[in-house]
Amino acid sequence: MPGLYLGAILFSLVGMMLIDLKYSLALRVAPVRTTVTVLLGTVFFLAWDLVGIVTGVFVKGESPLFVGVMLAPHLPLEEVFFLLFLSYLAVVMFAVFERRARSRSRARGSS
Repeated sequence: MPGLYLGAILFSLVGMMLIDLKYSLALRVAPVRTTVTVLLGTVFFLAWDLVGIVTGVFVKGESPLFVGVMLAPHLPLEEVFFLLFLSYLAVVMFAVFERRARSRSRARGSS
């Protein structure tokens, strides 16, 4: 079923955005900083992928779940969205752990 993998990534990305917005973790708190960080992370990982492709470390496997759009040899469209999701997930999780650390710090200070 072509597109299933991309659909799963987009579904996960939307879910992460809803969690982020509901709990005001990253986008609502600092939209520009969050967007720039996610885009820089995505570009970094794309560059990493391209180096891996050129050196022969990364190769695209065959799967009927891919859309079939190749952005470069061994670089399917899905990879860009996966890296975008990965970068956004890292930012959101950083915000979660930062908030948790602040909460614990406040709890210790009030004891």
